[in-house]
Amino acid sequence: MFRILVLHGPNLNLLGIREPAMYGVQTLSDVNMAIGQLARREGIHVEVRQSNHEGELVTWIQETRGQFQALVINPAAYTHTSVAIRDAIVAAGLPTVEVHLSNIHRREQFRKRSYIAPVSLGQISGFGPMSYLLGIQAALDYLRMRESDERKELKKP
Repeated sequence: MFRILVLHGPNLNLLGIREPAMYGVQTLSDVNMAIGQLARREGIHVEVRQSNHEGELVTWIQETRGQFQALVINPAAYTHTSVAIRDAIVAAGLPTVEVHLSNIHRREQFRKRSYIAPVSLGQISGFGPMSYLLGIQAALDYLRMRESDERKELKKP
């Protein structure tokens, strides 16, 4: 069974009340419930955590080795500032998908720069809570494809 860690960055605990015109009215609990439903449908284990603290996010990323096969992360404001999170992702060596509720490329200039995207499989933004589900699905498809490729390699004479 694949294990995927989903990390929510700062201020995501305020979903539903913080700038609903930008981020929607669904709460973080609603988003996590949808993630749980997807995990059950796909037969995978997804663990979800949220922190407003950069160091805690870094520690959780570092601890993924040997526990998880992929990481889906919404670093929120840390996307544009955190070399520490970027370096933790590189050190962990896990396939990573960066997600955002809003389309960061249609927002303020400073939000268009991501320290995370260059070390991720890809970035999904602008689909609201669906961004998380798309990110998990992308990570899962990647893991399944990699596993299939590894099986084919083992069968070669």
